[in-house]
Amino acid sequence: MHFFGIGIEKRVGLVALELDEFGKCQIIVPSLNDVPVHYLKPNSLVKFRCMVQDMFDPEFYMGVYETVDPNTNTRFYGYISASQARVSPSTSYTPSRHKRSYEEDEDMDLHPSKQKEQHLDFMDLSSEVMMEQAKRYTTHFCIVFEMLFDSLVCSIDYETSNSKFLCCSHVECSLIQQIRVYESWDSFKVNDVLEVYGILSVDPVLSIVNSDERDSSTLDPVESMDTTEEQRVHSPPASLVPRIHVILAQKLQHINPLLPACLNEEESKTFVSNFMSELSPVRAELLGFLTHALLGDSLAAEYLILHLISTVYARRDVLPLGKFTVNLSGCPRNSIFTEHIYRIIQQLVPASYRLQMTIENMNQSRFIPHKDYAANRLVSGVLQLASNTSLVVDETQLEQGQLDTTGVHNVTALGNLITWQKVDYDFSYHQMEFPCNINVLITSEGRSLLPSDCQVHLQAQIIPPNMEEYMNSLLKAVLPSVLNKFRIYLSLLRLLDYSISDEVTKAVEEDFVEMRKNDPESITADDLHRTLLVARFLSLSAGQTTLSRERWLRAKQLEALRKARLQQQKCVNGNEL
Repeated sequence: MHFFGIGIEKRVGLVALELDEFGKCQIIVPSLNDVPVHYLKPNSLVKFRCMVQDMFDPEFYMGVYETVDPNTNTRFYGYISASQARVSPSTSYTPSRHKRSYEEDEDMDLHPSKQKEQHLDFMDLSSEVMMEQAKRYTTHFCIVFEMLFDSLVCSIDYETSNSKFLCCSHVECSLIQQIRVYESWDSFKVNDVLEVYGILSVDPVLSIVNSDERDSSTLDPVESMDTTEEQRVHSPPASLVPRIHVILAQKLQHINPLLPACLNEEESKTFVSNFMSELSPVRAELLGFLTHALLGDSLAAEYLILHLISTVYARRDVLPLGKFTVNLSGCPRNSIFTEHIYRIIQQLVPASYRLQMTIENMNQSRFIPHKDYAANRLVSGVLQLASNTSLVVDETQLEQGQLDTTGVHNVTALGNLITWQKVDYDFSYHQMEFPCNINVLITSEGRSLLPSDCQVHLQAQIIPPNMEEYMNSLLKAVLPSVLNKFRIYLSLLRLLDYSISDEVTKAVEEDFVEMRKNDPESITADDLHRTLLVARFLSLSAGQTTLSRERWLRAKQLEALRKARLQQQKCVNGNEL
C-alpha cells in the first residue's frame, strides 16, 4: 500500500496511523480495491468502493431480547441462536409449514413445561424491545469487483496511471464481495456506486456450500424456504466470498479520486475555484493531446471533448436530456487505431468499457441482465454499467453475417440504451426498465448502424508509418501531472450546473427562425436541439455555466464545419452516409 503525507508512519495491525504535515494523526483504512483479501486480517476495519450488482432478499432477525429469571426476578439479556435468527424469505417461493410428529405432540401434552420453555424467549420479550428489534433486519448486496479480465467497468489507478478494474462483469469473477447493510438499506438501488466502511468477515460458519457440510446450527433448506442452488449462490464459501458488515455507506457523486468526494463543502469550493482559474490552458493542452490522438483532426478533437463532458442532466417524460452519443466515422479498418483511442479514453475517465461489435459477440454475448429464479439472483449482462461509464463501441471489426435471435435482441438493447438511456432487464415474465447515464462513442468506417446524436467524420492529417508506436509514444509524452489535470477537468465539468437566460433564449429562437427562412429544408428541430447541446457543452468546456452569444455563434460554426465535411464525404462516396 502507498500512503500520502509527510511525517512518521506507524502501522497498528492493518490500520495505518500517520502524521500529516500539520502533526495531526490520520487513520488510514485499507481498501479492498487496492489490497488483496488474503493480506487483510479477519474482523478488521476495511473500506470498499463498488457498484451494486444485485440485492438479495432481506433477512429478518432479532439481535437481542430481554428475559426475567422467575426465581430472582432479575432481568437479563439473551441472544437468539442461529436457527432462530436466520429466516430468509424469498420472493420466488411461498412458505411451507411443517407438521409435528405424533410423538412430539404427545411429549408436549405430557410435559407442558417444555412447550413453555421453547417459547419462553418470545413470551417474556417486552413489547418495546420486540417492536424495536423487529425493525432491525439486514439486506445483502451481492457486489462483484476486482476482475482481472473482461471487466464491465474499469477505473484508473491515478497514482500509477495503470488501468485498474473496479466493478463486475457478466462472466465468472475472480473475487466477489457480499455487503451486509443494517441501516437505511432502502436508500440504495441496483447499479449505485458506493463507498462503504465495514468489518471484513471470512467466518467459515457463514458458508453453506452443500448438504454434506451442514451441521445442526444451520437451517434445513425446507425450513428456510431456500433451494440448494439459492443457498449456494447466497452463502458461498467465505474463503472465496468474504462478507463486509457495513458501518458506514454512502452513494458517490462521482468516482474520480482526484476530486473531493462532495463539491458542496467549503473546502471543496476552494478546490473548484482554484482549478477553474487555470481552466483555459488545461483545455488547450487537452485539445492538442486529443488532436494528435485523432491523427491531427482538431474538429474531431473538439467534439470528443464535448462528448466526454456530456451527461444526462434531466429527463422530460421518456426523453433523456443531455445525452450526446458521437459516431466517429472514417476510422481505419484496423483494430489498432480504435483500440488505442479506447486506451486513451481509458486513461482520461474513471470508468470505461470497450464493446467490440462483431457478429460473434452480438450472437453469443449476454447484453441484458436477467433474473435466475432457481438461484434467486440477478445475472449481470454487458450493459449493466455504473452511471457515467464511457462505453466505446468498436464497429470497425463488423463483417457480413447473420444475426440470430440473441444478436437481434442485443442490438436492439444497445440502440435503446443510446436513444433512451435505459436498459430493460429480463425478469422472464416481464421486463423491468432501469434508467442509466452512459456516454457512448461509436467508432466506424462509414455511418454507424446504431443511432447517434452526432456524426463526426474523421479527416486524418497525419498518417503515421507505425500506428502502434505513434500511439504509445503519445501517451508516454504526457506528464502524469498534466494527465491528472485532464482527468480533473473532464470529471469536474460534468458536475457543474448550467442555465440559459431568458434574453439569450429569445435571441436563439430569433436566430433559428432566421436560419429556417434562409434554408428551410436543411434546418430542422433536431438541428436546433443538437446545436443547443453543442453550445451547452462548449460553454461548460470553457468553464462558463451560462450560454453567451459568443458560444452560441461558435457552436453554429462547429456544426457548419461538421455538416460540410459530411456533405463532402457523401459526394465522394455516394450513399455511404
